[in-house]
Amino acid sequence: MTYHVLCNPLAGNGAGAEEAKKLKIDGAELKFHDITELDGYAAFFAGIAPEDGVILTGGDGTINRFVNETEGLDIPNDILYYAVGTGNDFLNDLGRKVGEPPFSIKKYLRDLPTVTVNGRTRRFLNGVGYGIDGYCCEVGDEQRTKSDKPVNYSAIAIKGLLFHFKPTNAVITVDGKEYRFKKVWLAPTMNGRFYGGGLMIAPKQDRLNAERTVTVAVLHGSGKFKTLLVFPSISKGEHVKRTEMCKSFVGHEITVRFDRPTALQIDGETVRGVTEYSVTSKAPIHV
Repeated sequence: MTYHVLCNPLAGNGAGAEEAKKLKIDGAELKFHDITELDGYAAFFAGIAPEDGVILTGGDGTINRFVNETEGLDIPNDILYYAVGTGNDFLNDLGRKVGEPPFSIKKYLRDLPTVTVNGRTRRFLNGVGYGIDGYCCEVGDEQRTKSDKPVNYSAIAIKGLLFHFKPTNAVITVDGKEYRFKKVWLAPTMNGRFYGGGLMIAPKQDRLNAERTVTVAVLHGSGKFKTLLVFPSISKGEHVKRTEMCKSFVGHEITVRFDRPTALQIDGETVRGVTEYSVTSKAPIHV
């Protein structure tokens, strides 16, 4: 059996390719490819046998890039995943851990929702973060340009809550029904349960639910100190018990509009100065 291992040298804080090449599979031939040097995925899949396996290595951002760059391609090969990333929210959502053998993810890459921001539409794997979560990614990106040290998103969030990030007012539309909120700290739309490196913001969301609905979660209406006290409970999904400040809505068509520009993140990729995003998730068509 031949496996083509797709390596992302940017994953895992720059150690992605090195970690991927430690992979061993008994009785299999492994061929390694740097995804930053591929001449497109259409050419790549045309050049390998249909029965060959493909192992994608990296983190959530690597999978996001793969699903968007392969959109529209008919891929006969099985797609497996071997995690060497840092956040690994996709892995957490499946109840798996870094270091486990490669496993098939092809079913998770079908019928993914799309997000439209500033006129650009793309698919996403885990979620779209908007509010202080986007702010944390924005600050984290800035820190990476100045230092090689790992980014501490928890510290960024705490400082943001206390000093730097100001909540917004928001209008959220779910399948045509409009909701208005004041003092919104975050308003992500989720395909999975986790984002932000282990925050279970949407504990009831199932990425393979039959209708392919998504969940928009809203943390709103509270002052910075109360929000700071509740924030740690998101890691276990217990924030939803605070119904006076946490709301969730499920649907297929979601639009979130803030009353001032705020950073947004899509599976960890930052988009700055956003006032609105829209998500569409369609149920699979069974022929």
